[in-house]
Amino acid sequence: MVRESSLPTHLGFIIDGNRRWAAQQGLAIRDGHFEGYRTLKTVLIDVLARGVQYASIYIFSTENWSRTPTEVDHLMGLFLKILREDAQVFVSHNIRVRVIGSRSRLDKKLVAAIDDIEDLTRSLEGGQLLVCLNYGGQQEIADAVASLVREGVKPDQITPKRIEQALYASDVPPCDMIIRTGGEKRLSNFMLWRSAYSELMFIDKYWPEMTKRDVTSILREYSRRSRRFGG
Repeated sequence: MVRESSLPTHLGFIIDGNRRWAAQQGLAIRDGHFEGYRTLKTVLIDVLARGVQYASIYIFSTENWSRTPTEVDHLMGLFLKILREDAQVFVSHNIRVRVIGSRSRLDKKLVAAIDDIEDLTRSLEGGQLLVCLNYGGQQEIADAVASLVREGVKPDQITPKRIEQALYASDVPPCDMIIRTGGEKRLSNFMLWRSAYSELMFIDKYWPEMTKRDVTSILREYSRRSRRFGG
């Protein structure tokens, strides 16, 4: 068991390996994404059920538009399914769902589904799931600074604190730990502001292979880390 006092407040997940898992299994790319979607529900719901207050998941970056139109269309359909058909799954687990990122280029149906699930789950208090969709860490910081400029904030008044207050979902705290599956060891433009002092954990498994046992391993690993924040 992991002691409650050693639990992270916010875990960030860079989910990687859906396509490579599918290729390894002799399946189509879309099958890999669908299996990744099933894993998403299992793992993220379990993370929040164990007392972690925030879990953010990187499901589509601002760079992912460069993938083939067929793959992008499939992914957008999958996101719509998550937000529409699985809304009651999150309600039943008392999970608040928030979608962060730019809404530019998103289909109107998807934007409407985002609004619906955020309204439906707004008052739920069993943990928050941050879905990072059409999200880029650099774009988030640029948008934050642009919003300050629009508000008339003078250059000498733009401080790290002011930028932090202008981020997407600005009430969400920094990531205590960021986990990346798939064997790669990079942040890929994820949570650049909130990762300043994040612990990093890289897992060789592909995302569809993740289970609740991996959640236990992640929490145990976090409890062993010594965080000094530059001190």
